[in-house]
Amino acid sequence: MKRRVVITGIGALTPIGFGVDGLWDGLLAGRSAIRQVTRFDASAFRSHLAAEISGFDGQDYIPSRDARRLDRYALLALCAAVSAVDDARLDLSSVPSCTVGVSLGSALGGIAFAENQHTTFLAEGMRGVAPMLAIAVYGGASGANIALHLGLRGPNLANSNSCASGAVAIGEAFEMIRRQDANVVLAGGAEAPLAPLTFGAFSLIKSMSARNNDPAAACRPFDVDRDGFVMSEGAAVLVLEEREAALRRGARIYAEVLGYAHTNDAYHMTAPRPDGSEAARAVCLALHGACLAPRDIGYVNAHATGTPLGDAAEALALRTALGPDAEHVPVSGTKALYGHALGASGAIEAAILAIGLDRGFFPGTLNCDTPDPNLPIQVVGKAGLARRVNYALSTSFGFGGTNAALVIGRADL
Repeated sequence: MKRRVVITGIGALTPIGFGVDGLWDGLLAGRSAIRQVTRFDASAFRSHLAAEISGFDGQDYIPSRDARRLDRYALLALCAAVSAVDDARLDLSSVPSCTVGVSLGSALGGIAFAENQHTTFLAEGMRGVAPMLAIAVYGGASGANIALHLGLRGPNLANSNSCASGAVAIGEAFEMIRRQDANVVLAGGAEAPLAPLTFGAFSLIKSMSARNNDPAAACRPFDVDRDGFVMSEGAAVLVLEEREAALRRGARIYAEVLGYAHTNDAYHMTAPRPDGSEAARAVCLALHGACLAPRDIGYVNAHATGTPLGDAAEALALRTALGPDAEHVPVSGTKALYGHALGASGAIEAAILAIGLDRGFFPGTLNCDTPDPNLPIQVVGKAGLARRVNYALSTSFGFGGTNAALVIGRADL
């Protein structure tokens, strides 16, 4: 019999709030954190908007010496992990360190720090470059710093599956525990991409919204007038544990991870397969792994970035995977509130799903003023959905055609 895997801790750093309560309060407030970019001059770009994290100080989570030696990407990841462990009330000294793993995803890793250091190099030569650059730019830096800081000797997995990275990290952590590679895994994603060249590259391919005169309304999941995503930064880490061990230590359980799957479109580097068939297959495989039928899903937190092609393909994928009942399953796209944190998004949305299952409420879809009539799904309005749901689905997709699906259920089932 396969081991059951539960979520016992959540650490989140997002533009709308920090920690479980901060994130949840930000969702309930229903106010977008999307603004004009302040980190650099974006006036030369097609898109001028982002959702930035403000008021974050790493020294609130870790010693100042450690905070100062990390770039923003690794710092967000480590602080989210520390917050998650604290939320789980998990005493790591009481657990064999070789049984605790890390699984972190990021689309771009330390690219913004590398960009900053390149500017310094051009101005000052190598004497001005931070010595930590070589160990900060690779995608696994976040997981390595988490393991180092917390003394974890279990499996340490990094993935860079574009905007599906956070969901893939959680899914792979789920599999680690089920096959007994670890008993506890800190899993999630982190992203800190707000630097001019990186931002400009996405603006160049016209993937981001150009609704610059109305920032709060720029990200419009499933709306007929959607025109692209809005970049953001953030991190979310979940503590996943083997269920029986969590129960023995008296852990508070938010939800249970039941199914995971990961497929690829093999179609185009930036555009999704139009019929959503491979995304649908990921959902079907995740449901099969969870031993559930499509009719069992009571809510979907969608990837829903607000791009014309992406939202359309996702809606078709849900219709294919869930069948005729898809039109009656409530679907939210929550990125209009906190933007698209690329590889961290799937982890943030898994956290939202777990909290929603625990509290019996799911946030709505801001800015979907006129749902696209060509999309065969039921979009939850901005007021949200107060409903007890047994099983819910989270979908995440990324460049290169990567698709990931997570099925999460209530803790008391």
